[in-house]
Amino acid sequence: MFAKVKPQVFIDTLTLELSSPERKAIKAVLRDEKGSVCRHLESEASPHRSLTWSGLNDLPYGVYTIELKHGEDEMKMRIVKRV
Repeated sequence: MFAKVKPQVFIDTLTLELSSPERKAIKAVLRDEKGSVCRHLESEASPHRSLTWSGLNDLPYGVYTIELKHGEDEMKMRIVKRV
């Protein structure tokens, strides 16, 4: 696992904590329960070990899947948007 989403319950912002020291771009896709892409994010390599994804306040409440790619590594996590 190369990243953690903190917290897994969000309102308008997600913070990705990267565990890999490699300076590769990270790509993230946020999908709703039906599998539709709601948002995507692409960030260039950064010396920081965290990435903040803001501007998610207009998404409806519910369960989402976040798909992350960092170089050759890929992972998926379920997250929840709450009030």
